[in-house]
Amino acid sequence: MPVLQIDNLTKRYGKIKAVDNLNLTIDPGNVYGLLGPNGSGKTTTLGIILDILRQDEGSYQWFDGQHGDHARLHIGAILETPNFYPYLNAEENLEIVRQIKGVKKQDFNELLEIVNLAHRKKSAFRTYSLGMKQRLAIAATMIGDPKVLIFDEPTNGLDPQGIAEVRNILKRIADMGNTVIMASHILDEVEKICSHVAIIKNGKLLATGPVGAILNDDVTLELNSGDKIALTHALHEMSTVSAISDKEHWVECLLDEDQMSVEELNRSLFERGIILTRLVARKRRLEEEFLAITQNA
Repeated sequence: MPVLQIDNLTKRYGKIKAVDNLNLTIDPGNVYGLLGPNGSGKTTTLGIILDILRQDEGSYQWFDGQHGDHARLHIGAILETPNFYPYLNAEENLEIVRQIKGVKKQDFNELLEIVNLAHRKKSAFRTYSLGMKQRLAIAATMIGDPKVLIFDEPTNGLDPQGIAEVRNILKRIADMGNTVIMASHILDEVEKICSHVAIIKNGKLLATGPVGAILNDDVTLELNSGDKIALTHALHEMSTVSAISDKEHWVECLLDEDQMSVEELNRSLFERGIILTRLVARKRRLEEEFLAITQNA
């Protein structure tokens, strides 16, 4: 049973389609990254599925409809910059959130430990750094033990240390078995945290699936030899090699490892009389895949 089913979702602002016929299925236990550049429709999509915005067409359903109109009670979310009472401390602010959510009393110590704020739980919110404020907001989303947690650009505006702290917390939350939906334009963030990804541009879904499936089996190679021209010519004759480009100090290409290993490529070039002076192999990263998918979209 999917946690969330989205069917043909569309949202217009005048002539602009912020979300364009979006279809998406999110299963329980997945950490799902909505990945796309700013203005791609990620936040609008989250606003619709959280009942903040109304779609023009299409539909969505939480938890296969089993919670009816009360599905929102089983979801924790941060969509905007976290706002708390500046003169209250962490525990007092979380207590207010608990009362608003209408859930039973709970010990906040565990939540504050997860977000590394236990040592500052008695400090006023106004004394917190931006990263600490974001971490308190993450703790607030977990009040009531929701089945799904939603974060919109969770590291936006943070310094490198703050980004690393929030990223580690989100990984910790994901490892607890929660379903997490995270919108981001930062590819490195999605690649390190998410199990699944949906690539969105101009409101359209371009690709979706496990991160490992979106990243294909091609290996990026950096090659050079004493005769760069002969090397380039030989690579063009190989059906297993593609996207050959001449860089200043090497030739870059993609190798289909399903058809030929790096070792076999090296041997084939040697048999053609080409001795490599440089051979660097690296798996294609999500950034390269994202650029390839969105380039002509």
